[in-house]
Amino acid sequence: MSAVRRFGQVLGLRPEHEAKYIRYHAAVWPEVLELIRDCHIRNYSIFLKDHRLFAYFEYTGSDYEADMARMAGDRRMQEWWAIMEPMQEPLATRQAGEWWSRMEEVFHTD
Repeated sequence: MSAVRRFGQVLGLRPEHEAKYIRYHAAVWPEVLELIRDCHIRNYSIFLKDHRLFAYFEYTGSDYEADMARMAGDRRMQEWWAIMEPMQEPLATRQAGEWWSRMEEVFHTD
C-alpha cells in the first residue's frame, strides 16, 4: 500500500449560491461518491467559512495524476462539476491549471 498523502485546498464560494451549494453537498450523487472512492480519496471533507471553502482529503493510491485524470474524464463527474463551478470562485493567486488552490501543509500530527 502507498503512503497516505494529505491535501488541503481552498476556493471561493459565491455568496448568492451558498444555500444551493450546501443542499447539493447534503445529497452528493452516488456515482460521484463512488468515483471519489475508486480514485483512492478517503477522509474527504469540505468546510465553509465567510464564503471560502476549505477541502481536506487523503490520497491512498500510487498514481495521483492518473487518478485525477480518470476523475476528470468521467461523464458523471463532469456533470457534477458543471453544476458546481458557476457557484465557485477560484482564488486570484491560484497556480496555472488549478481550480481549487492547493495549500502547503505546515504541520501534522497523528
